[in-house]
Amino acid sequence: MRVLFKAQFDTDKGNEGIHSGEMPKMLKETLDHLKPEAAYFGPEDGCRTCWLFIDLEDSSQIPVIAEPFFSQLGARVSFTPVMNTDDLAKGLSQIR
Repeated sequence: MRVLFKAQFDTDKGNEGIHSGEMPKMLKETLDHLKPEAAYFGPEDGCRTCWLFIDLEDSSQIPVIAEPFFSQLGARVSFTPVMNTDDLAKGLSQIR
């Protein structure tokens, strides 16, 4: 299932991660592992935020994906099911 994974980083832990070089390293490892359909980074609600559009094959992947963001960046995370236009068209065609 395609999901939007959003992580908002704690400012202090984010600052530490940038200065130590751990944040760029962790983000690169995450992107290499997840191979997101799209990845965006920017501010939201006064926090550094990333949005990754990923294919979640099984809900058991949630802890594996989220834990580095929790433990290394003190992040708030969310997983939201999303559709692209092909998914939407397929779903709408099944409505009777």
